[in-house]
Amino acid sequence: MIVRASAAISLDGYLNDTSSQRLILSSPEDWAEVKAARAACDAILIGAETLRQDDPALVTRQAALIAQRKAAGKTPDPVKVTVSRSGNLDPKARFFTEGSGEKIVFLGAEASEESASRLQAVATVIRMPDTTIPPQLLLDQLESRRIHSLFIEGGAQILTQFLQQNAVDYLRLAIAPFFVGEAAAPRWVGEAQFPFHKGRRMHLLRCDRAGDMAVLEYALRYTSEDYTRLEEAIALAENCPRSETAYSVGALVVTADGQRFTGYSRETAPTNHAEEEAIQKALHAGCSLHGATIYSSMEPCSTRKSKPLSCSALILHHGLQRVVFATYEPSHFVQCCGEELLKKGGIEVTVIPELAARALAVNAHILQKSDDIPTSKG
Repeated sequence: MIVRASAAISLDGYLNDTSSQRLILSSPEDWAEVKAARAACDAILIGAETLRQDDPALVTRQAALIAQRKAAGKTPDPVKVTVSRSGNLDPKARFFTEGSGEKIVFLGAEASEESASRLQAVATVIRMPDTTIPPQLLLDQLESRRIHSLFIEGGAQILTQFLQQNAVDYLRLAIAPFFVGEAAAPRWVGEAQFPFHKGRRMHLLRCDRAGDMAVLEYALRYTSEDYTRLEEAIALAENCPRSETAYSVGALVVTADGQRFTGYSRETAPTNHAEEEAIQKALHAGCSLHGATIYSSMEPCSTRKSKPLSCSALILHHGLQRVVFATYEPSHFVQCCGEELLKKGGIEVTVIPELAARALAVNAHILQKSDDIPTSKG
C-alpha cells in the first residue's frame, strides 16, 4: 500500500479560519495538482468531520484524468473512504450520492445499528471492533479489497493519526502566501508524538510552486540514501542475461554493520533470482542477515517453480529487517503477493514508485507483449 497525504495550509499552519465560510487556501494550479493526485490513486480517504463540514464530492470530472484511469484498468472515480466512530453521517451527502466509485465507511464500535443500517443503503459499511480505528487496521482492510494506493485529504484528525502512526509514505504540503492568525482556528495537525522530530528529519523530495503557492513534498518511508541504493540495484539489472520467460532484476543487500552484497537475475545460474544471488553472497561471506536491508528493483517474488523457497520466503527465513523496491511485479507470469507476505512476516516494506519506470525499462521486451505495466497495485 502506498499512502499519500496532502494538505493546503496557511503560512502559519492553519487549515481554515474561524468564520462560517470555508477558507479557500488553494490556488487553481494547486487544485489541479490535487485532482491529478487523487485520480492516480485507487482510493481517497477523508475524515467524518471533513465530510460533514465541507460536503465534498471527490469525483473525477476531467476527461483527461478519466481517460488515464480507464487506460490503467480503473473505474472513472476512485473508491471513497471515510471513518466515523459515531456513524453520524448524512446518506444524502455528496460523498455518497455522486460518483461511480465504491463508497466505504469504517464505523467504530459505538456506532448504533440504526446508523449502520442507514449508511448500508449508500455504502459498504465495515464495523470495527473498538471505538478507535487504528490506521494500520484500516489500511489492512483496504488492501484486502485490492486497494493498493490511498490519497488522504484530511482533515486534521485523520492526518494527525496517520502521521503519528507512521502510516504515510508521502506528504504533500501546499502553503498559501498569507496568515490566518487566529489561535482558535484549526491547525493541519494536532498535538501528538510524531515519529519525525529534531532527531529524525523527513526527506524533502521536491520544492515547487503552484501559482502563488509553495509546494513541498516529503518522503516519510525512505531517505536519499535509500533512493541512491535502489538506483544501484536497478542498474545491476542491466547485467542480467536476456530472458523471454523471466524478469531482469537487480538487488543490493546492506547488512546491519554496513557490508554490501549485490546480485542480479541469472548471475550464477539460469534459475537464480537477484535477491537470492545477493543473499547467498552474504551467507558465503559469513555475514549475518539479521537486521539487514535488501534493495530490489522489483517486488520480491512470492511464488516460483524452480526453487523450494520464493525470494520473499528467503528474506523472512534469514531475518532481514527491511525491503525497499521500485515496482510491483507485473502479473504477466504470475500474480505476485510478495509485499503482503513480507508485511505479514513483520518485514518493513518501502516502495519508491518514482523509480518504477527505470526498473521496468530493462523488461520492455516482455512487457510490450502485455498490458501489465504497474507502478502500483490496483
